[in-house]
Amino acid sequence: MTTASASRTLPHPERDEIRLEEVLHALSDPMRLRIVRELAADGGELSCSHFVLPVTKSTTTHHFRVLRESGVIRQIYRGTAKMNGLRRDDLDALFPGLLDALLDAAARQSTRLGDADTGTGTG
Repeated sequence: MTTASASRTLPHPERDEIRLEEVLHALSDPMRLRIVRELAADGGELSCSHFVLPVTKSTTTHHFRVLRESGVIRQIYRGTAKMNGLRRDDLDALFPGLLDALLDAAARQSTRLGDADTGTGTG
């Protein structure tokens, strides 16, 4: 049974392995930024199926992998669902104010451009 659960454990960088360049790269993509904005707005964990993105399933999987491997999100399995949570504590400890500044800038841009596609989808 431990083999089955171990095979469903996804690799994540430790806090001290998270690099600014990788975080900024991950957040430079509009779809990944959209995912992070939704996670930040929710404040908890959301399943992959919660996100409705205008891309293929394989592209969505790629976006989640980039976010996980850069240290922006943590993914864990709960039953058959892959749950996603923002690694806010780690990011705030390493880069104080960065996440809030990026989320604020993204919200301002979305308002300025009237771009519903980069919105949080929460209203």
